[in-house]
Amino acid sequence: MAPNAADLNTVKPEEQELARKREELTALETELAERELRSANLRAELSAFECRYLHFVGSCYSELDEWKAQLAERLAKEQPDNVRARQAARDARVRADESKSVAGNKAAEEPRTFEATGELKRLYRDVAKRIHPDLTADRGDRAKRQQLMMEANEAYGRGDEAKLAKILTGYECSPEAVTGDGPGAELVRVIRRTSQVRGRLSEIEAEMQELLRSDLYQLKSRVQEARENGRDVLKEMIAKVEEQIAQAKSRLIDKRGTHPLDKGA
Repeated sequence: MAPNAADLNTVKPEEQELARKREELTALETELAERELRSANLRAELSAFECRYLHFVGSCYSELDEWKAQLAERLAKEQPDNVRARQAARDARVRADESKSVAGNKAAEEPRTFEATGELKRLYRDVAKRIHPDLTADRGDRAKRQQLMMEANEAYGRGDEAKLAKILTGYECSPEAVTGDGPGAELVRVIRRTSQVRGRLSEIEAEMQELLRSDLYQLKSRVQEARENGRDVLKEMIAKVEEQIAQAKSRLIDKRGTHPLDKGA
C-alpha cells in the first residue's frame, strides 16, 4: 500500500528513493523473467523440432550421402589415374561421415514435440527472476547461478516441473539468499541490480534475434506454415530424398552388378 502524505513526512529521502527504485526493479525483473521464458521456450521448441527433423529427414540424408560416397569411390576405383575422381571420392566420404555423425545420436532419439504447461512457465519465470546469474555481482554466487540456470533450462526443455521447483526451493534456502540491512546499502544494491537486469534484457533481445534468423527457425516456420495449409513438408522432403537414394542405389548396382550391401559384394 502506498504511503500517505503524513507518512512521507517521516520517511527519509533515501528511503523514498529506495522505494521508487525497488518498484522500478520489480517491474524490470518481471519483464526479464517473461523474456527469459520466451527465449527458453523458443530454444526448447527448436531443439524438439531439430530432433524430429534429424530423426525423420536427417537419417535419410545420411543414407543418401553414404550411397553417393560409395558411388564416388567406385568411380575413383575404375579410374585410378583420375585425380578429380579420387578427390571427389574423398570429399563424398567426408560428407557421408559428417552426416552420419550429425544424424547418428539424435536420429536414434524418440522424436517429440514441445508444449509448455502453464505451471512449467510459472516455475521458469520464478527461477529466472530469482536465480539468473546476470542479476548478481558476487563471483561465487554468479558461478552457482550459472550452473542452476543451465539445469533449469534443461529441465524446462524436458518439461520437468518437479526439477524446476527443486532448483528454486534449494536456492531460496541457501545462505547466498540472505541480504544485508540498511536503506543506503540496499539502495546501492538495487541500483546495481537494476543495471544488471537492463543489461540482460539487451542480451536476450540479441539472442532472440539470432535464433529467429537461424536456418533451423526458418525451416521450422516453413514447416508450420505448410502444415496449416494442409501440407507435410517433412514428408515431402523424405519422399524426395528417398527418390534420390533409389537413383543412387540403381547406379551403384548397375556398376557392381549386385546389391552393394549384400554379403560378399
